[in-house]
Amino acid sequence: MKTKKIITSIAFAFALIFGSTVMAQDSKMDKDTKIVGGATMYPSKDIVSNAVNSKNHTTLVAAVKSADLVETLQGDGPFTVFAPTNEAFDKLPEGTVATLLKPENKESLQAVLKYHVISGKYSAKDIMKAIKKGDGKATFTTVQGGTLTAMMDAKNLVLKDESGNTSMVTISDVNQSNGVIHVVDTVVLPGM
Repeated sequence: MKTKKIITSIAFAFALIFGSTVMAQDSKMDKDTKIVGGATMYPSKDIVSNAVNSKNHTTLVAAVKSADLVETLQGDGPFTVFAPTNEAFDKLPEGTVATLLKPENKESLQAVLKYHVISGKYSAKDIMKAIKKGDGKATFTTVQGGTLTAMMDAKNLVLKDESGNTSMVTISDVNQSNGVIHVVDTVVLPGM
């Protein structure tokens, strides 16, 4: 009888500990998980594995596939990706996306996509700290080799490309296993 009580007590303690751990993990998952394009973005998945589920990023995903950058963006990173929405690509002059997706324009497409990526993981808070430290502006070197300038417009985080065009971050800190995504409303372009 005593043994049965001890086993029951141990089982109860195990259930409490295990249940608390699961609840803590679920709570962290809820805190770190965001919805983008109607899909849940899981911090345990890589950038590409999450992006393919966003209905707002089908053009970006198609471009990444055409540019043969899937393996790169599934790599260890970490990467900070400024991910343009379909509407952002629609703002480009008519025919631009179709032209970039042609096999003969693969290098140009890669340049545009790599211009949206910074090596390292920079949260919105990290970027804002750099802006404050830089007296209102922070310059980041992209994987493509060009620079993006970050600044604040009221409470909005804004990027300026080398041609002076701007893009606003609409969803920040979408954490990934190999970095972070910040959704942007306009495609930024490297100086040509």
